[in-house]
Amino acid sequence: MHSRRLAIALVLALLLPAAGQTREAPGSFADLAEKLLPSVVNVSTTQTIRNPERVPEMPQFPPGSPFEDFFKEFFDRQMRPDAHPRRATSLGSGFIIDASGYVVTNNHVIADADEITVTLHDDTVVKASVVGRDSKTDLALLKIDAGKKALTAATWGNSDGARIGDWVLAIGNPFGMSGTVTTGIVSARARELNGPYDDFIQTDAPINRGNSGGPLFNMNGEVIGINSAIFSPSGGSIGIGFAIPSSLAKPVIEDLKKFGKTRRGWLGVRIQSLDKELAESMGLSDEKGALVAAVNDGSPAAKAGLKPGDVILKFDGKDVSEMRRLPRLVAETAIGRKSEVVVWRDGRRHSVEVVIGELEDDQPEVPVKGAEKPSPQSVGQAVPGTGMSVANLTPQLRERFGIDGDTKGVVVTEVKGDGAAADKGLKAGDVVIEAGNQPVRSPQDLIKMVEKARGAGQKSLLLRVENPQNIRFVALPLGKK
Repeated sequence: MHSRRLAIALVLALLLPAAGQTREAPGSFADLAEKLLPSVVNVSTTQTIRNPERVPEMPQFPPGSPFEDFFKEFFDRQMRPDAHPRRATSLGSGFIIDASGYVVTNNHVIADADEITVTLHDDTVVKASVVGRDSKTDLALLKIDAGKKALTAATWGNSDGARIGDWVLAIGNPFGMSGTVTTGIVSARARELNGPYDDFIQTDAPINRGNSGGPLFNMNGEVIGINSAIFSPSGGSIGIGFAIPSSLAKPVIEDLKKFGKTRRGWLGVRIQSLDKELAESMGLSDEKGALVAAVNDGSPAAKAGLKPGDVILKFDGKDVSEMRRLPRLVAETAIGRKSEVVVWRDGRRHSVEVVIGELEDDQPEVPVKGAEKPSPQSVGQAVPGTGMSVANLTPQLRERFGIDGDTKGVVVTEVKGDGAAADKGLKAGDVVIEAGNQPVRSPQDLIKMVEKARGAGQKSLLLRVENPQNIRFVALPLGKK
């Protein structure tokens, strides 16, 4: 019996570590670095700057000072049309993805460059041309001709499989010091900075100026990210770096290679996040999904019958767990593909089929009207219990707040700082166009809808609000009158 227990214990001792085992840190990264270094390049650019805009202000001197004429002549010379242009250079990194000479880097590394030079691992210097660039993801594809020289290409990996805590290795050109290798771990996933498709990998592998455009490798020697940004008060690495994941970068690079530009799917909706009050007012049990605030005329969404107030729960079979996930899902969908969109509407799920269009990068932005003009004391009718006053849209109020002539509703003329409207970010100039999914055409319409909802025991009333900058839904808390 004793020998049997001992045997079982030995088996468990061998099996238990394996069940939760993760890859241990190698004793050295030397073999991996030696293999990967030839695929990484330095990218340098030269830009000619004529008549620099940022010329320091001329110092002030007492009248008649001998320095006054000297500095005046100097500054006049700097601003002359025939002033000598100056050459500015910058350094970054990149990596070869094809033995025929395709090189990936960041768009910001080569932006506005007159001349791009790539230095290979063996110090061979070659000229590069731009195949295509994408400012939204900060990616660019270059092409070099290295003659008969054999080029070593890096291999794409699957960034979706990278886990927080996994070892990673970065190679680049920090501060102009070529072929620098640093290591660390994946610190976080799905970081958002300020782009519409941001999904950064955060890493503590030291990344500095000049690392931009260089690869982030996993321990299989595969590129799972492109190092692009750092968070640092000093400008140097403090252990917070960001890399574009390969799952986002690879299809963009393939588009650049094939078309010279990125082709993205387009749905044609303006969306916003759900909060607890919005979800409750729509009968949803949680805050998942993307709330449709507006639908572009003639867009795929409009043709499919999507409406403002719909909450997109699933797109093409994928859950929309949060609002910012939808733009990426749509962008990655093939143009012309029929996709099922599951929405929450009128208290239940609906399914519509939409044919994805193509997002045009050169579509004009909606113009932003000028700032609010000063005017006499606001006029309007108070909406009891909300802390705001509203008024009919008159030509004077339209001009004052920069409201289009086609916009219908009531304009907010005053918001008290301690009221429910202020808490929800409503401000003077916002136009309430709907309340409870019903159009609002007068202050009395809104007041009646508020009183009706309050009488029915509702905690909040769903408003659809528009201003020159955006259109959105607001769940206005009702409280007591």
